Amino acid sequence: MQSFGYAAQSKTSSLAPWSFDRREPNPDDVVVSIDYCGICHSDIHQVRGEWGADIFPMVPGHEIVGKVKAVGSEVTRFKVGDSAAVGVIVESCLRCDNCNAGLEVYCSDGGARDTYNAILRSGEKTYGGYSDTIVTPEHFVHTLSSKLDPAGAAPLLCAGITTYSPLKHWGIGPGKKVGVVGLGGLGHLALKFAHSFGAEVVQFTTSESKVEDAKKLGADDVIISKDAEAMKKQAGSFDFILDCVSASHDMDAYLSMLKLNGTLCLVGIPDGVSVKPFSIIANRRSLAGSAIGGMKETQEMLDYCAEKGITADVELTDYDKLNEAYERVLKGDVKYRFVLDNKTLRNS
Repeated sequence: MQSFGYAAQSKTSSLAPWSFDRREPNPDDVVVSIDYCGICHSDIHQVRGEWGADIFPMVPGHEIVGKVKAVGSEVTRFKVGDSAAVGVIVESCLRCDNCNAGLEVYCSDGGARDTYNAILRSGEKTYGGYSDTIVTPEHFVHTLSSKLDPAGAAPLLCAGITTYSPLKHWGIGPGKKVGVVGLGGLGHLALKFAHSFGAEVVQFTTSESKVEDAKKLGADDVIISKDAEAMKKQAGSFDFILDCVSASHDMDAYLSMLKLNGTLCLVGIPDGVSVKPFSIIANRRSLAGSAIGGMKETQEMLDYCAEKGITADVELTDYDKLNEAYERVLKGDVKYRFVLDNKTLRNS
């Protein structure tokens, strides 16, 4: 199937138009005509070869929203014209204990396969959502409520589920005090979710200019993390802290804020993590991490967002400004997620 999108030909090249082939749909496949695709910071890391294991040419994008264009003969949940969404993974074994528990992202038999920059078990390369269409097994396609703005819903497929899943796993709700570190693409959705779950939410940020935004998004308090005295006052008071920052920072400072049995969970991906042992031993604290959720939980999250009116705060951008958008993401110059409008791709 002929497709068109934007690809990086190497880790030093800019993203540029590229025509390529996708497979003809299998009986269980859904073909989605893409309307919007979010720009995730991980797209930039992978396009620039910063995580290794890069496969070029690379078409990034795993926050995909569109309309069903065609379905295979065995597809039961979708018909042509339905709204649909595709997230971070498009394959797992579907047989191991983790897959059977609805945790496909943690597939223990060969691992999950990413929506782009991966090779499927068949040997086929995957290409992502900076393109006109995607072909994906029905199991890895989500329904999308008409209540959700599709552009604002696109980042839910990665940033949304990446923050929703750990908050649900650690039982965040009324009576819990939760910290969110970083107010960016991940952090602003973590803040919205934690607030909607009924927790007391404290936003940590290095930027005083984000204080009012954080309060509007649901923060009960905002702490400037460069203020040592303000940080010290929070010692031993949190049940859970979700760390959404990928830049290097002081983990011990946040661990010191946890109550007995509290957890600091990483969803940002800094280059390295250094922790003093007594930061964990004291108060029997835990340092944990979390990826996206499984397919069932991702659908649950999308339905919850439709019920509560939660979407990402986005800035639509055009494909001719794609490389500029990457530079702005690196500078933190977006509130809070760029989303590519595929109408501009079709006009390319």
